[in-house]
Amino acid sequence: MILNQELHRYNYQQVHSTTQEIPYFRFQRALKEKRSLFREFTISPPYQSPKDIFCLRMNRTVDPYRKISIHNLQFKVPADPRKKINLRIYPLNDELAEIRFWCEGKLIDVQKVKNTDLKGVHF
Repeated sequence: MILNQELHRYNYQQVHSTTQEIPYFRFQRALKEKRSLFREFTISPPYQSPKDIFCLRMNRTVDPYRKISIHNLQFKVPADPRKKINLRIYPLNDELAEIRFWCEGKLIDVQKVKNTDLKGVHF
């Protein structure tokens, strides 16, 4: 309760000693003039989801059978042999993880796998 009162007083009523402005109004003016360092979170192309950004990453090469492996766990991928595949592993919960397969800037497949099957990959 007291902390909230102090925050309100500081942000909306008290004049800052250095800038001689009220912090809230100074921030709003900076936003309007586009001088703020705060930016809206956007996902840059080609990525489509926060799962592609906040994840574990691995690179693998597709074998002649169109498969890749992670610690003896094999995945069939729809890519040509000898292509480089970027794996983005996103833990969904304590039991499952989602593996997103990227090749040449395109999402080619999404598979779910048990975390226990991903030996050696720690979340």
